[in-house]
Amino acid sequence: MATVGCWTDLAEVASTADGLAWLGRLTGLLAGYGAAILVALMARIPYLDRTIGSDRLSRWHALGGRGTLALSVAHMVFAMSARVVRSGVWEGTFGLVLYAPGILEATVSLAFLLAVGLISAPAIRSRMSYEAWHYAHFLTYVAIYLGFAHQLTGPSFGGVGAWAWRALYLGVAALLLWYRFALPVIRSRRHRLCVAGIRRESPDVVSVYISGDDLDRLAAEPGQFFRWRFLTKGMWWAANPYSLSAVPSGRHLRITVKAAGTHSRALFSLTPGTRVWAEGPYGALTAARSRSDRILLIAGGVGISPLRALFESMPGDVTLLYLARTVEDLVLRGELDAIAAARGARVHYTVNEDLTVPLTGRSLSRAFPDLADYDVFVCGPRGMTQKALNALRRAGVPKQQIHLENFDF
Repeated sequence: MATVGCWTDLAEVASTADGLAWLGRLTGLLAGYGAAILVALMARIPYLDRTIGSDRLSRWHALGGRGTLALSVAHMVFAMSARVVRSGVWEGTFGLVLYAPGILEATVSLAFLLAVGLISAPAIRSRMSYEAWHYAHFLTYVAIYLGFAHQLTGPSFGGVGAWAWRALYLGVAALLLWYRFALPVIRSRRHRLCVAGIRRESPDVVSVYISGDDLDRLAAEPGQFFRWRFLTKGMWWAANPYSLSAVPSGRHLRITVKAAGTHSRALFSLTPGTRVWAEGPYGALTAARSRSDRILLIAGGVGISPLRALFESMPGDVTLLYLARTVEDLVLRGELDAIAAARGARVHYTVNEDLTVPLTGRSLSRAFPDLADYDVFVCGPRGMTQKALNALRRAGVPKQQIHLENFDF
């Protein structure tokens, strides 16, 4: 709908400058629409999160971000080129930026978007902490704010179109403010979350117990995660995602975290009574995805956290396959053995090269001859989950029966 006016004007293109200007309008409209959709994907709308999943929404956001950035750059190139053809190089570049309405703000907006795109490149992102990467993305909101005024100065907007465009952006802004900022504050004040205790599971893994009031009203499910903000020195400014590692109750929640960065290492020094703000619950790696009464859970490293909660709570015939580098990395092993004994389930541990069930299609088919009838839940580092996904497909498991959650940022 946003581009209808642009397409109806195509017949009036009569020169090179007209053609370049038309392409500039089209790419600008698509970039503006894409920017609104990108923010909506990350607004943490519960319906989208529970039906699609946070990790898939993040992948769509990343893919859409690259497309929107490319359209924004193309818009700038086409618009400037049209102006250069009509008025010369100086007027089409510096003159356009400095004197045309809204163009300077749009230029700064594009610079911010390019900066966010640069730090999202895998080579740079892998060198940044989650906290730095996360907060740098707030530049996106500044960029969209600066670019919005420029969008309404274009020839494609007037009357109903301008108001519809405003409604789109205001609606997305309202969803963002409510679900990402207002609701977490309201829930944290209502439930009065605080650290109840910590327990070291291994030299580099810790479990944090959080207590609060009426936690069942959060409607958290095994397999989901929250973004946790611990209100203590050095940690209050960051909200990091950690999965529930035990079935949630009305009084307690638990997370189990491996020390992999500044924030996760600081969890080891938390003291009971520390206030907590929690955003969530998020994630679609829950029992609701299962359509079979036979379940295989495949966990890698600390990816056991959400699957441990599912292992305890999922109905049906459940088997857990847990992979780790060393025996010491098999955290929560005592709990897993106790759960297996209590419910008559099976658990297989694979360590380093001594693989009882290696992640290949042949070995999985041998261990589970009817694996194609299973629902399979996988959680772990990205490399491990990709290997598991390839093996499961070779073993004949239908795509719709494989449920993944990557916890790499």
